[in-house]
Amino acid sequence: QTKAVLVSLEGRVLAEAAAEFPQVYPRPGWVEHDPERIWASVRQAVLEVSRRARCDRSRILAVGITNQRETTLVWDSRSGRSLGNAIVWQDRRTSPQCAELKARGLERRVREITGLVIDPYFSATKLSWILSHDPAARKAASAGTLRFGTVDSYLLFRLSGGKVHATDVSNASRTLLLNLKACRWDSRMLDLFEVPASVLPEVLASDQVFGETRGLDFLPDGIPIAGMMGDQQAA
Repeated sequence: QTKAVLVSLEGRVLAEAAAEFPQVYPRPGWVEHDPERIWASVRQAVLEVSRRARCDRSRILAVGITNQRETTLVWDSRSGRSLGNAIVWQDRRTSPQCAELKARGLERRVREITGLVIDPYFSATKLSWILSHDPAARKAASAGTLRFGTVDSYLLFRLSGGKVHATDVSNASRTLLLNLKACRWDSRMLDLFEVPASVLPEVLASDQVFGETRGLDFLPDGIPIAGMMGDQQAA
């Protein structure tokens, strides 16, 4: 479900709206979302919340994003189109890879760098799985056009008309790829999970302006996308 909330300058909730999109279960233990359905639900929720509030969308001063964090998706930077379904945080398909890494005695090292345990819950093994199983993703990665993100990054890319590929520290910290002390991608983790640095978003502070809306049919150009944070940290 996507939820949109319209808030006044005084912090008063003027209206809320929600739009559904389906869970996909290709196999036992696998959970996916169609990124295009996510995007369509964002559009629907924004249109509905502005209708309920009787709000002229040109009066919207800023947009913020919060999202389920570890859900992993990839897209082509030229078209903005997703390359297959997103692998959702609940998905357990990479359990064998995680078990193998633990058997190699790597969990302590990973935890020291990222603050996280090795588990399919997090994004790194999901992205590694996509790169090893999806020929289109491998081809795009080789061409330098593949982009990875959690849902925040994907929505930011689409909202900005493909101008911004970034994430915030709260979402980045849930990937198993971020050096938690330095707040930047860690080359040792990229090597461990065989993730090319070229696919990764820029890591920015949660409370800054990330970009502006551009080329949308449901919001005018030039609205600052100002504030982005994973759901648990935002809560």
